[in-house]
Formats: sequence, structure tokens, C-alpha cells
Amino acid sequence: MTSILGNLTNKLNFLAKPNKLKDTGSPSLSGTSLRQQIASQYLTGSGIEIGALHSPLEIPSDVEIRYLDRMPVEQLRKQYPELAEHKLVELDLIDDGETLASIPDASLDFVISNHMIEHCQNPIASLENWIRVLKTDGILYMAVPDKRYTFDCDRPITSLEHLIRDYTEGAEWSKYSHFEEWNRLVNKVPNSDVAVRTKRLIDMNYSIHFHVWTPMEFIEMLVYCKKYLSFLIEIELLQKNGMEFIVVLRKRVSE
Repeated sequence: MTSILGNLTNKLNFLAKPNKLKDTGSPSLSGTSLRQQIASQYLTGSGIEIGALHSPLEIPSDVEIRYLDRMPVEQLRKQYPELAEHKLVELDLIDDGETLASIPDASLDFVISNHMIEHCQNPIASLENWIRVLKTDGILYMAVPDKRYTFDCDRPITSLEHLIRDYTEGAEWSKYSHFEEWNRLVNKVPNSDVAVRTKRLIDMNYSIHFHVWTPMEFIEMLVYCKKYLSFLIEIELLQKNGMEFIVVLRKRVSE
């Protein structure tokens, strides 16, 4: 896979330039306003946002959106007690955000998935389903945390080989190790308590960051999906945004 990674530097340098964005005349943009600006350039029609919780993407006024999450708001509040003081979005759809089983193929103009893919146990399969529900020319809008600038900073980057194995074999083989790593390197749990804490989080079905990336390795995964799995995607934009990077994909016409 090293040949894929080796060919990405020029592509990243090109995509990272905000040449598709309007010049606002402002010397700097907050992370939220940059997200909004990119949304105004790419989002039209009707779509969904997965896992918006308390921070839905601000979208153009003429766009129709529905909100989807894996459990009702009352259960989400139990999962995320740290959000007790925040208002969560009202949900229109309860579904697994990785499979979108309730969403018909080619039915949406866009899918928004901000700080979601790192929570996916099988990211390549999730991408496949998000693309599946898009119409031709539809947009997949993702904000992804750059692990170097988050609480994931001590964790090793998820390798492409690992992601491929999750896709081909299913993610159950790696599930325990992800929770164990989360407890050791994020929660800083003493070694003597790791097994107990790991079992507790698994029993809760707690949504951790299963996988972590920097922009280079994330694009490596996308190039693999396009080249070797024939995903119908074009990379429209890669834009750094503080502790995250924003990726915009477009579903192209099938060959």
C-alpha cells in the first residue's frame, strides 16, 4: 500500500487550497464559519446529517435536512452525560449510521457526517453505504478530527491494512483491542483496571473513536476505495480546519 501513500502529497497540496471557496474578505474564519461556508458551496436539495447531537452543521436556508442517530435523544443523553447542558437536535430517523438500512439507494442529494467516521467500527463499509444512498452527483460532507490535535494524540494512526481487514472480515476481530487502546491511551486507565473498564464500555455499547487519522492517511483510504473497490467518488475538497479537516466527496456517474 506504500505506493498509494507515496503518490498523495501533490494531491493533498492541491486539494487543501481553498480555491473553491468564496473570498469573504475576512483575515480568518472560525472553525464553525468555515464549515458553514463550505456547506453553502456544496449542499443543495434534500439530505441527512448523521450524529449531529448538539452541533448540527449550519446549512443554507433552502436546503431540506433530516437528522439521524442510532438511538432516541433520551438514550443519547445517557450515553453522553457531558452534553447535559446542551440542546440536542430533534431526530427524524433512528437508524444505524454505518448502514443506513432505512434509507433507499440513490435517494439523497447529500449526506453530512461530521465527527462520525472515527466512531464507525467499519469505516470503509460506512463510506460504501453513505455513497449508496446518494444520487449521482450527490455530496458526502465529512469533518474528521486530526488525531494529532485531539485526545487521540497518543494513539497510533489506523493503518490501511487494518481498515481493509475490518471491511473484508467484519470489525468484530478488532473491537476489543480498540476499546482497550481507548482506555489505555485516551482515558489513561491503569493497566490493572483496563480489562474491567474495557468490558464496561463494551457492555454499554459506548461510542468511542475506533479509528484515528491524519489527512494523509485518510486520503490514502479514499484512494484505495476508489482504485481497488471501485467506489464512485471524486475528491472535491480537503480543507484543514483547526483540529479537524473537512472532506467533500462527490458521487460520480457509474461506468
